[in-house]
Amino acid sequence: MINKKGQGLSVNVIILLVLGLAVLVILILGFTIGWNKILPFIAGNNVDTIVNQCQAACSTNSQYGFCATTRTVNDGINEEFDATCYSLATDTLYTSRLYGVDTCPQVTCSTPAAG
Repeated sequence: MINKKGQGLSVNVIILLVLGLAVLVILILGFTIGWNKILPFIAGNNVDTIVNQCQAACSTNSQYGFCATTRTVNDGINEEFDATCYSLATDTLYTSRLYGVDTCPQVTCSTPAAG
């Protein structure tokens, strides 16, 4: 009985198991509740994406896409907000921020009636 040794886990295996479990938990949380809530510092500026979407809506003469579709804008400076391409192109609050969304002369947006 004196010469029998037990099988033990090395410290490296325990560390790798803990790290693997932590990565697995982060992946599960990220896919279930959303990456923006888990790692908000990863979600950055999406202004270029919005500008490209607005240009595409204008070039295809998509009235709904330019005038009515709301897009969530995150410029990395101001609070995240929802706006249409039309409002980003014409509202002085947004044009003063120099996002670069141009007006679309091919598409006519009707303004909602005041109520």
